[in-house]
Amino acid sequence: MGDIILDCMHETCPIPLIKALKELDKMKVGEIITIQTDHSCTIKNVVEWAKKKNHYVDYLKVGDGEWEIYIEKGE
Repeated sequence: MGDIILDCMHETCPIPLIKALKELDKMKVGEIITIQTDHSCTIKNVVEWAKKKNHYVDYLKVGDGEWEIYIEKGE
């Protein structure tokens, strides 16, 4: 669970990443965004980007072909 939930089901990259970037710009350090996705490529792209930007990131498979990506905004 996060402070902000983005429903990115049926959206391919880079759309989920763009949506996450817009929300992260408005967030404070320590707040969490949850991205709901059904595209495995989104996990790879978002996780790699978040790590490069020093955000804490994790993901969890929540259903058959569905994941939630959790990003805690870093400094």
